Amino acid sequence: MIKVSVRSNESLEAALRRFKRQCNYSGIFRLAKAHTWHEKRSDRRRRERRERLRTVQKATRKNDPNRRRRRRPGGAPKKR
Repeated sequence: MIKVSVRSNESLEAALRRFKRQCNYSGIFRLAKAHTWHEKRSDRRRRERRERLRTVQKATRKNDPNRRRRRRPGGAPKKR
């Protein structure tokens, strides 16, 4: 369960934003959305398999030593 205490000199809106952010990070919204309707077991397996494949492909793309990185137009260095 997520608990957010309002700090001193903090507005209620800021505390609500922190609460929503923590809910997003923990996956509560995704779970609530998934349980709003019934999903067949075969459909759930298929969806979870697609999600696993997507994360594996993303990780392999990220760790690929031969991947080409995008260059900035004009070859300008990155602004900081």
